[in-house]
Amino acid sequence: GGGGGGRGGGGGRQAWSRDNPGYEPADEEVDWRAAPGSPSPSPEPRQSGRNAGLYSTSTSTSSPGAQHSGRPGCGTTLLRRIRAFWGTRLTGEQTVNRERYLQSVLRELVTYAIFMVVLCISTYGMVNSNMYYYTKVMSSLFLDTPLSENEISNFRSIANMDDFWKFTQGPLLDGLYWDLWYNNKTLGMNQSFIYHENLLLGVPRIRQLKVRNESCKVHEDLRDEIKECYDVYSVANEDTASFGLKDKTAWTYTSEKDLKEIGYWGLVAIYSGAGYYLDLARNRDETATKLKVLKENLWLDRGTRVVFIDFSVYNANINLFCVIRLVVEFPATGGALSSWQFQTVKLIRYVSSFDYFLAACEIAFCIFIFYYIVEEFLEIRVHKLRYFRSVWNCLDILIIVLSLVAICINIYCTAIVEEVLGEILENPTSYPKLEPLTYLHVQFNNMAAVVVFFAWIKIFKFISFNKTMIQLSSTMSRCAKDVMGFAIMFFIIFLAYAQLAYLVFGTQVDDFSTFHTCIFTQFRIILGDFDFAKIEEADRILGPVYFATFVFFIFFILLNMFLAIINDTYSEVKADMAQQKSEMELTDFIKKGCSKAMLKLRLRKSTVDDITESLRQAGGKLNFDELRQDLKGRGHTDAEIEAIFAKYDQDGDQELTEHEHQQMRDDLEKERDDLDLDRSSLPRSTSGRSFPRSMDDSEEEDDEDSGHSSRRRGSSSTGVSYEEFQVLVRRVDRMEHSIGSIVSKIDAVIVKLEAMERAKLKRRDVLGRLLDGVTEDERLGRDNDVHREQMERLVREELERWESDETVSQLSHHLGTPLGINGRSRSHSSRPSSSQSTDGQADAGGLGGSHV
Repeated sequence: GGGGGGRGGGGGRQAWSRDNPGYEPADEEVDWRAAPGSPSPSPEPRQSGRNAGLYSTSTSTSSPGAQHSGRPGCGTTLLRRIRAFWGTRLTGEQTVNRERYLQSVLRELVTYAIFMVVLCISTYGMVNSNMYYYTKVMSSLFLDTPLSENEISNFRSIANMDDFWKFTQGPLLDGLYWDLWYNNKTLGMNQSFIYHENLLLGVPRIRQLKVRNESCKVHEDLRDEIKECYDVYSVANEDTASFGLKDKTAWTYTSEKDLKEIGYWGLVAIYSGAGYYLDLARNRDETATKLKVLKENLWLDRGTRVVFIDFSVYNANINLFCVIRLVVEFPATGGALSSWQFQTVKLIRYVSSFDYFLAACEIAFCIFIFYYIVEEFLEIRVHKLRYFRSVWNCLDILIIVLSLVAICINIYCTAIVEEVLGEILENPTSYPKLEPLTYLHVQFNNMAAVVVFFAWIKIFKFISFNKTMIQLSSTMSRCAKDVMGFAIMFFIIFLAYAQLAYLVFGTQVDDFSTFHTCIFTQFRIILGDFDFAKIEEADRILGPVYFATFVFFIFFILLNMFLAIINDTYSEVKADMAQQKSEMELTDFIKKGCSKAMLKLRLRKSTVDDITESLRQAGGKLNFDELRQDLKGRGHTDAEIEAIFAKYDQDGDQELTEHEHQQMRDDLEKERDDLDLDRSSLPRSTSGRSFPRSMDDSEEEDDEDSGHSSRRRGSSSTGVSYEEFQVLVRRVDRMEHSIGSIVSKIDAVIVKLEAMERAKLKRRDVLGRLLDGVTEDERLGRDNDVHREQMERLVREELERWESDETVSQLSHHLGTPLGINGRSRSHSSRPSSSQSTDGQADAGGLGGSHV
């Protein structure tokens, strides 16, 4: 009886209720369902009074002791709160509805956004523009200064050992020791300040590596002509014997362990940290004397393969260190190749107030890493090995591991920097060994850069449920096999061209000198960066043929095939997505929350208030254009406005009469009362009368905005109150009303189809009779006048019959019982609009009349 009454009351629900697009409920919609296997609620006699409730619960009659035993303890409550603090989509229940899911995603996204802000501040604070300008100034001083006044060559263009000695005795000494001001006034301190701003730490060091004689074999036919042979550099070919003066470190070999140096990757080979070295002096004259001794005693010879010049400077104005290494390689082919390395780092991390702010951000970063470690541990504990099936989970683990490595490197560098700087200050005439510390600092910067990169990529994890992201991921997954097949074909042709280019142009063109440079050069050709003149100079026949065929096959054919694979797959995915049911997205959830907040703060009127205000201002008649313009100005959608107007515009004249106007006002007042009751009843969930429901029971919420239902965990309340039950009854009524509207529209469509079918049958009958009459007249030779009168009579009878059918159909539509094919009425709760029925009949009649 109660359910029937609810359904009867739901027949007058408004067109702006939940069955229409754009509707936003004022409060959270609650649904419930007993958990599987739990006893269903049994009805009880209704109690007297409004607050007594429709049903009573088993907890209301239970003893206080039983109630107390069902309450969770303090430890359980604390454990649940801790788990909620680390709760994610993977650690929570998998049967939550869409809104709960988006709420969890939003919480994770906000937490991760704070983490990203902390990470970016911490990493970007390590690098600034002063580092670039510092590197540029120092490199310009030592790399671009001419070797002598009469030459234009510099360190970049060193070609032989003679150029190297010119550099050491000219630009090197001038750059390291600044003893005079521009007015030739001598500096008072016994220290060198490069550019008068950068302190030279300790003394520079020059070191070389050699290979021993007879490290390679000479062919038997040439042994009489060639007595010595020095192979290319390798650790096995290193010369460790003393030579020259044999009295100091410059003439005796020192191992890498004793020097505490690290290896270096040069242009020709990878060099160890050992060799023959000489520490220079703190003043210009003494350093010039040492370099002169090395040159006169032939410190560099045929066995020399590389020379390193190392020194470090510090600028107190910007608190930066610059560790400089100038390298000249002497390959076995002869000549010289120069390279360099300028590493600008901030070894003294915490000096200014901004540095201490960065330190606070680094501490916050460590806290976040600990938070995510616990989170991933809980997720692994829940999902076991299934956790590692997701790429995003593996990315989380990678970010955490790299972050922990970066944190350890940072702590280590910060701990030992004071010790290293203390040794430098205690021994100002010794070489500062900053390369290992600088190397660790550079690796820390690289690690932080990789962490930032993957952290930005991880943002896609939180928006992967977005429709656009789903299209992207689905496209990539669907076309993966096709792309793999294409990649095999592409790289077969690509590597074939790379080998061809290496063999043909490798001895003459620098861009093809090695196989891996050929690969990168061909990628540059695809992007339009190439030097065709050099290719043509290397081979005037194969060069143009190689270039033309490579561009044709790779650029015009294979790349377009790749794009075609992606485009076709994307079109398929987009078509499939268009057929799927749209779900609530994160932006919709945020808009809904903002709308609720504005409604509660009285900063925005509800839909009911807006429509009421529009009707009050209209007064008498209200046409569709006026209502649409007014409600669109208040932020409502076209679909919502059209649904409201179509509900009450019964005659289809695009205007609301006084009667239709008054009916809309009455329904608005009912809807306002329902919304007020929803607001007042939902927060009071602790009524004494409720349905029995345990704490672990599952609930089922209907999500009107997303259009789907799912299971979720029950709340900590003891049951459903009477007010909540009334709210649910009203919502069921609204659902039934919306279903009735849909049924009425389906009936209207069926009526139109039946009318069109009848018209087709009549047309066929009339045409057949006319054709039979014409044939009979021709066969019998009847008079044309008689034939014309018979034709007119047949057409007039058909028109009268169709007019009578239209009258009956219109009458049945006004009575709300459209006729079917057999004349039986269709019963439904709501009829289609008269404009729709009239249009359908008019179309049918028009079709028949035109054929006649």
